[in-house]
Amino acid sequence: MKHPIGSYPRVRVQDDGRQVVSQAGSVLLVEAVRKTGLDQAISQALAPWRKPRAVHDPGKALLD
Repeated sequence: MKHPIGSYPRVRVQDDGRQVVSQAGSVLLVEAVRKTGLDQAISQALAPWRKPRAVHDPGKALLD
């Protein structure tokens, strides 16, 4: 695997009085997948269909 899936930015919350809930669910889902190792399992399962010169990891593309 050339590009690991664990390259998502860390979540930082700064309370300045504005509402910042719009992406909280998607970030939580991606972090849960990453912490459980499901991202690596998806990448390994999709590896047989990855073209030799592919730039993007199919597991990361699926999660994105």
